[in-house]
Amino acid sequence: MLIGKLAGPRKKQFPPAVEKALAYLGGRDFSAMKEGERYEIDGSLCYATIMRYKTRPVEECVPEAHRRFMDILYMVEGEEYLGICPMSPDLVVRTPYDETKDVEFFEGLVPESIFHIAAGDFVMLLPKDVHRPFTMVEGPAPVTKVVIKLDLSLLDENPSFARKV
Repeated sequence: MLIGKLAGPRKKQFPPAVEKALAYLGGRDFSAMKEGERYEIDGSLCYATIMRYKTRPVEECVPEAHRRFMDILYMVEGEEYLGICPMSPDLVVRTPYDETKDVEFFEGLVPESIFHIAAGDFVMLLPKDVHRPFTMVEGPAPVTKVVIKLDLSLLDENPSFARKV
């Protein structure tokens, strides 16, 4: 997992596929983009989806993980807590892995780290990062978030990146 700000200089240079995904986020008018629609960045290997929702109590938010795609979350408007833990045998599977949707759901996070994500923040999550999005900070509040799905095959040229993030 890696958290950063989209705006301003970055100290770290990412693999080309990740840089392309981050460049896609810069300077876009997300208000004009339709929720749930798929916006291709690199065909089916890298694409963005806009989400608009209200945050909710932690007990209504279900942890998830992916196997094929890396998630890059970008908070356009609003704020939420993002719970994270490493993939481990201590996690209890709630819904087994669905290959067509590339998602597996869990009962909880063990151990759990909680991060505050606000407008302008991006988060990179790899399959080893089980995460619980959508959690309210003080009460239910509107959020606009971009989720970029980046196929791990695009990182094959730089496998050490996937071990470091």
